[in-house]
Amino acid sequence: MKLTKQQKKEISRQMAESLKKAPHLYFTQYQGLKFLELAELRKKLKPLNAKYSVVKNSLVEYALKDAGISGVSEETLKGPVGLVVGQGTDPVAAAKVLVAFAKEFPKLKLRAGFIDGAWLDAAACARLSTVGTKPELLSMLAGTLYSAVSQAASVLQAPIRDLALTLKALEEQKAKSGAAPAAA
Repeated sequence: MKLTKQQKKEISRQMAESLKKAPHLYFTQYQGLKFLELAELRKKLKPLNAKYSVVKNSLVEYALKDAGISGVSEETLKGPVGLVVGQGTDPVAAAKVLVAFAKEFPKLKLRAGFIDGAWLDAAACARLSTVGTKPELLSMLAGTLYSAVSQAASVLQAPIRDLALTLKALEEQKAKSGAAPAAA
């Protein structure tokens, strides 16, 4: 079914609204993937609040212009395009899913990403996927902070502990020296 010009404008406008709100976007080449494989990818992206859709290049181009996103390369919009629109706060998680899926299904190719106003090429997106996700990084930070606080507390307790051990040793020594003359 062919879309009318008015329908295309409406789809482009809706897509532009979605792109304006999205903190991160990924562009992929999906040619050769089966429907079930794309459905599996969508299922993996859904918990991350990211949506994968296959869209016409001309509609994406107009939507990007309407959203105020410029700088897209011609190579990114060459051939069939799959677009991941991430609404979540963690761009790394979506990149990890895409890179892992591309390893499992080599026909999926990551073309580019748009994160917080900056364009990334495919290699940069792959490098981004090696960084920990937001929860992983937060847990590492919490562990580091806990370790620092624990070490500081241990250092501050050491003089008190040493004093207590010294006093106990003196008490034992006095008890021994006091008990020895009484036995003699």
